[in-house]
Amino acid sequence: MKKILIISPHFPPSNLAAVHRSRLFAQHLPTYAWQPTILTVHEKYYEEKPDWNLVKLLPPNLRIEKVNALPVTHPRLIGDIGLRGFFQLFNRARSVIKNEKMDFLFIPVPSFYCALLGRWLHAATGIPYGIDYIDPWVHHFPGSDKIFSRHWLSTKIAALLEPVAVKKVSMITGVAAGYYKGVIERNPKLTPHVLFDAMPYGGEKTDHEKIKMLTLSPALFTKKSNKIQLLYAGAFLPRAYLVLDQMFGAIQRDQQLFTDVEFHFIGTGKKTDDPLSFSIKPLAAQYGLWQTIVFEYPQRIPYLDVLVHLNNVDAVFILGSTEPHYTPSKIYQAILSEKPVLAILHQQSSGTQVIENANAGLVLAFNGIEDIETVGKKFTQVWKKFEAYIKSFHPIEINMEVFEKYSASAVTKQLAAMLNKIVP
Repeated sequence: MKKILIISPHFPPSNLAAVHRSRLFAQHLPTYAWQPTILTVHEKYYEEKPDWNLVKLLPPNLRIEKVNALPVTHPRLIGDIGLRGFFQLFNRARSVIKNEKMDFLFIPVPSFYCALLGRWLHAATGIPYGIDYIDPWVHHFPGSDKIFSRHWLSTKIAALLEPVAVKKVSMITGVAAGYYKGVIERNPKLTPHVLFDAMPYGGEKTDHEKIKMLTLSPALFTKKSNKIQLLYAGAFLPRAYLVLDQMFGAIQRDQQLFTDVEFHFIGTGKKTDDPLSFSIKPLAAQYGLWQTIVFEYPQRIPYLDVLVHLNNVDAVFILGSTEPHYTPSKIYQAILSEKPVLAILHQQSSGTQVIENANAGLVLAFNGIEDIETVGKKFTQVWKKFEAYIKSFHPIEINMEVFEKYSASAVTKQLAAMLNKIVP
């Protein structure tokens, strides 16, 4: 069996969404003749509250190597876990690669600084490496254009470091092609000798099955028989606010259609562990929807608690970004919850095809920021169709054969096929 080292500075019990990328790859790689070793930072250096139930989802024989890191200082000067543990990760990885003859090094990012480890370790050991873009690295977002701001500086540093990190790379993957499209454009010399492929997060059915074994129950709100309750769970992107503004405006104009509807937003706070860092509430209050139609619980809750809440609502709500590359990973868990999905997504988002091809719900598609008003104009119409869709929906109608290609196992098979091209 070939050996792969995955550097993932956050890993269970970290409750950050990105840890599931490495977790699911590690779970299924042995099926495809690749033995994974996880290299991570010890959880005592994490800023977020650990979720020990996540550890119960890990394969029992998975090898995990943990290193120390610099602690977070007060005031907080360096927060990024990959930067705080950079040299410790490098030293342990070099030792493991040399002593155990690892065949490949795989680095999901963020932490983006860890991408540099690939270049360094390749120089030190000769090991081929790949970078997996869970998010784009060189990326302009609100605040990036303000000269000398923190966001501006981060964008400039990213533009300087990314070419260094990818110069000797053998493989670049991403949650969707748009996540690494910019890498190709900025580094055209990569294309002749580097493998590229898009791999969605993938859904893991056994996660939903394990909920029943843990006897968890929803705690944030109760089921109401006289209400249609929809759940949005997870971080809320800055470029999704324009989409939400159009949606809330549409609801306000036809508010009588939504008197028996509740939209619940969980884990959407600006600060992951702050129960008062509301991001949805101000906009909902502006449109007079707060605590009647729209509810928010800003603090991030554990992954399995999210699944419990998904299983106890009437439908799942997915809201995308104005950016075409953004594909919410929450789509896969939404479909596996066997609840109807209502989504507002960029028409080029791969999530649109996932939902429609699997016959798992309705999508209001729009063509980016120039077409943003389409959301406001069509939301009420789409909602009327979705309300009828809920009443007739049955999980058996979901095309699981189509959805199987989006499973974590199928996605890992795709990764293994790429690895086998590099390491025959």
